Parts: sequence; structure tokens; C-alpha cells
Amino acid sequence: MAAWLDNVIPLKSRLNHLQLAGWQPSKVADQGLGCRLLADVMIPMKDGTKLSADVYLPKKPGRYPAIVQFSAYNRDLHTIGVPKGTNEIGSPPVITGRGYAQVVVTARGVGRSEGELRRWHAESEVQDHLACVAWAGEQAWSSGDVCLFGTSYYGMNQPTIAAHRPPALKAFFCNEICTDFRRHVFRYAGYPNVEFFGLWTGANFTSKGVKLYVPPIVRALLSHVVNRPFLWNLVRPHIDTIMQGFKKNRPIPRALENLVAFFTDTDTDPDNRTDEGSFRRLSQIDVPFVVVQNRGNISLHQFGSYDLFEHSATPANRKWLIIGPAEYELPAHSWQLEALAFFDHVIKGIDNGYDRQPAVRWARDGAAPGEPTWGSAVDFPPPASQKLTLHPAANSTLQFEEPSEASTHWLAAPQVPGLVPGTESVMPHVLRFTWKAPSDMELVGPARLRLGLVSSEIDTHVTVRLDRIDSAGARRCLSMGNQRAATRQVMPEFSSKAEQAIDDRIKMPLVPGEPVDLLVNMTPTAAVLRAGDTLELAIASRPALLAASVRDGFLSYEGYALPQYIARNTMLHGARTSLELTAT
Repeated sequence: MAAWLDNVIPLKSRLNHLQLAGWQPSKVADQGLGCRLLADVMIPMKDGTKLSADVYLPKKPGRYPAIVQFSAYNRDLHTIGVPKGTNEIGSPPVITGRGYAQVVVTARGVGRSEGELRRWHAESEVQDHLACVAWAGEQAWSSGDVCLFGTSYYGMNQPTIAAHRPPALKAFFCNEICTDFRRHVFRYAGYPNVEFFGLWTGANFTSKGVKLYVPPIVRALLSHVVNRPFLWNLVRPHIDTIMQGFKKNRPIPRALENLVAFFTDTDTDPDNRTDEGSFRRLSQIDVPFVVVQNRGNISLHQFGSYDLFEHSATPANRKWLIIGPAEYELPAHSWQLEALAFFDHVIKGIDNGYDRQPAVRWARDGAAPGEPTWGSAVDFPPPASQKLTLHPAANSTLQFEEPSEASTHWLAAPQVPGLVPGTESVMPHVLRFTWKAPSDMELVGPARLRLGLVSSEIDTHVTVRLDRIDSAGARRCLSMGNQRAATRQVMPEFSSKAEQAIDDRIKMPLVPGEPVDLLVNMTPTAAVLRAGDTLELAIASRPALLAASVRDGFLSYEGYALPQYIARNTMLHGARTSLELTAT
């Protein structure tokens, strides 16, 4: 198809409601510059392979900072607005209209990119990404300054690139990331993350999906029909069913090879080894950045934002952490205006007030009408906060005082065929403990459960959920966490204030009847409690028993390769068991 057709129909722009974290910039550098596409620009790699990129430029001629985005996803559905989890690049007309070029690159073997698909996040992919950053800084339409922006895959590779310190990179803005790919994604809570990868590969790495081609003029035309919030509102009630459908698709052989390697830790080609993530190299990052955390991410991208913010070497007045509400929204068109305001300040030198924004901002879940909807502090957790320690007692309450030693049993009941219904009437499958807030307070900061555990089996699973129940009985999930009991070795050198890093490579089978101390990292909280509100802590041995819905904003996968043991688990009340929260 002739290239001149690519820009006959303008691409429809899109913003979600989440754009600015409690402020308004005083000025913008540019606006209304339009959008034009250079489709399938081929970027040469060092070995002669060429990667395909769509380059979106302002219509107004000039030299502009480049926003580079790189992933192994086929990009052809991104700008149409189809509600898929890979639509994580933002909306090109929004970005180019503000005076930035947008370079969206697909990895080897995907779309029109040459070569063979490599291991996701392999070192070779990192080197390709770095080559694209350098290329973007050298083009005639480029000012020479390069930024990074995007969500999930498009975000989690940004700290890795920044740690290499490419000369052209001046800033990055990442959303929903992880810094240890194994701990946070591939083997979350000590298991192969089977459900997520079944969904992810089935949605994106089928033979049709990898090589899908939609001509730019068709993409633009469809964007005027599809790229509208009403479609997502129609899809949202059915999202769980749609996700189940993706899991039935068969991925391409290369994707299956990658999955087997993730799940069994087989690496035979050093150049094709999965990158472990940036967690060991965060101290090498010194460029300005903003990192955004979605509180609804439970078993995916749960702790990387906090790890990056705490451990990078970027000066304190040049990095920002935003903790957004629990929200699952597709496509991922949130935070574009926040990112552009940040880039305007850092790259273009505009005094728009960004340098006066607090280092940490959070959405105040539960704020009453007329109250501020955003809180702020100079660090995370806020320096003025204090630890709130509550102990589960045998009478099903949470209390400040350490209770007398006692024990409570629950049945670990995996989803196994033939499990006789009604066993919960003999031994509960879920333990619940409640505490009533004596006064107004705000929970902002880390959350974790320290559990004195005894099991009748050699391994078991613990899933934890914390809810707020208001005086009217309305329930809201505040925090969740999961942990395999046989993987409990803490790695202090890689831990953060939000997460005590646990090494799943070290297996320590339980000895039936002998107590162990298990730490369960939970999602950091940012919620308002009113006097009289109830906190409820629930503990079970299967995530499905405490599931939080995607429709309510929580991404909580249930299908891990859980230990298939029916067991009597015992909580040891007293000094060994406590719920640790952070309150202001």
C-alpha cells in the first residue's frame, strides 16, 4: 500500500481519566502540533538485522525529543484502541501534539522486524533496545534527547536501559514495573506464574498475533470507532470470561520454549538468557525519572516501583513516586499528561511546577467529599508515619497487645478433583480476624504478615487479604499477598522498605508438626480509615478463596502451581504472628 495513504485519516487521540496526580502544570512547552506517521521505519542493529518501528512525528517540521518504546508485542492493534493488555504505549496524537516524537519498536521476529524472536528481556534484546535509543537520538527529526515512557513490558525494561547510561537518554517515566523479573513475574510467590503466562502468551504470541498486519490507514479508520471509553465499558463486565478464552490459544513454539525455560530454569545459550531485571543495578541509575504504581496489581508488578524509587542513585529532587488507585483500565492511556509535564520540565526546561511536586504522591482511597484526593510526602513511607502492629488472637480479633500463646487451625484445600464438599464445616478453609479503628487514620506504606505456621504437610501456600469495611457494610480490598511456605529465605541485600525479598531458589520443605516463621509480603497501602471502620484480615491456602475481581481494579491471578497437599495448617498466636501496617 502506498505510503502516502498512511496519513490520509488522522489517528484518534485518547486520554483516560487518570492523568495528573493532584496538580496542574502552570504551562506547557508545546501543544496542537498534530501527528503524522512514518510507518515501518527499519532500524539497523549491529549484526545487520533490522527492527521495524512506527515513528510518529508532529506535523510541524522541527527537531523534537524522542520517546522510545520497545517490546516483543505486535503493535498493530495498539493505536486502534482494542482493549488488550498490551496497549501500553499511550496515544500518539497526544504525545506528538505536545512536541515529542514517538518511536514504537517491535523486537526481532515480531511484526515486520527481521530475525528470530529471542527470549523475552534477554541481554540481546537489551542491546537492541540500546541501539534504538542511540538511533533515535541521531535522526534528522530528533533534538538528540531521548526519553522512555510506557506501561508493563514498555516500563519494566526502562530501569535496565537507564542502568546502562546511554548518552542520549535524559529521563524516563515508567508505569507498573518489576525490578526482579523472576521474583515479581516469572515465579511469583515461589511458583511458576502459570495462569498469567497462559493468558499473556495466548493473547499475544499466537502465530496470527505475532505476525498480524493492519495497514496504517485501516488502523486510523478503526480508531474512530474502537478507541472510545464506551467499548471498554462494554467489555469490562466480561473481562474474566475473555481472559479465560485467551488461555485456550496455543502460542508459537518459541513462546512455549521460553515458558518452559522460565518454569524450569533452563538456560543453554548465554546470549539468550532471560535478563534477571534491574534490581542488582539500580544504583547505576542516575537520570531523572517518575515511576507510577497501580495498587491493584497483586501478583504482577507488585513491588518494583518502590524498589526503583528507594535504591536508584538519582538525586532525591530528581525522582518521583506516584501511587495510583487500584484500577484496571484498558487501553493503558493513563498518566500521559503527567509524563509530558515531567518531560517538559526535565527535557525542555519549562518551569511548569514539576520540580515543586512532592517526591511521593498517593491517591487517598476512601477520602470523603471535600477532602484532598491526593496525599504527599518527601519519602516512602512518609517520614511522619509509624508502624501499626496488630496481632491475630484466638477469638478472631486483631489487637495491639500480644495475645497469649494459642493455635488456630485451617484446612489447606487445593482445587483438586474429587474434594468432598462441606469440609469447611469441620475445619475452616479461611481464617478471619477483625479490628475496629478507634479514630480516623491513614494507612500509607508497607504491609506484611509475619506468621508462625505449623503444617501437617511438607509444603503449603498462604494467601492473605486485608479489607476495609465501613459503617454501612461496604467492603474494599486494601492489600493482598501470597507466599509458598517452602520458599521463605529472605534476601536482606535485595529487600526494600516495601518488600522483604524472598529467594525462591532455596527450598526448605516443612517438617510436619514443626513450626516455622513465614513472611508474606502484601501490597503497600494508601487508604483512609474512619473511626468505626473495620479492618478484616483473611488467611487461606488458595488465592481463589480470597479473590479480588479485575472488575474492581485488582489484578490477582489464582492459577499458580500450588502445592497439591490437603493439610491441616495451624496459626501460632502470640509473639510469632503479627500484621504490620504503616499509619499516619
